[in-house]
Amino acid sequence: MPSFVTLAKWTDQGISNVGESPSRLDKAREAFEKNGAKLKDFYLSLGQYDMIIFSEAPDAETVAKVWIKAGTAGAVRTETFQVFTEDEYRNIVASVK
Repeated sequence: MPSFVTLAKWTDQGISNVGESPSRLDKAREAFEKNGAKLKDFYLSLGQYDMIIFSEAPDAETVAKVWIKAGTAGAVRTETFQVFTEDEYRNIVASVK
């Protein structure tokens, strides 16, 4: 299943209600599962982004749907990109020789 990394930032609304953040994370995890995907790892981070999330999903559209729905609550803004494992990377590079 394809892997994705999401970089997230709290909005003003999200940080002002930061105590609700763990339940919002639980809802995101449930949304992934309902869509045949998995929120694998979550990290609170320092710097430009507040959170880093690793997930797996059948396709990019599934991930987009989950994060767009989460964004409608107004607590977080996300930036997501697909990533490849080392094995996938090696296969990709080998195929362009």
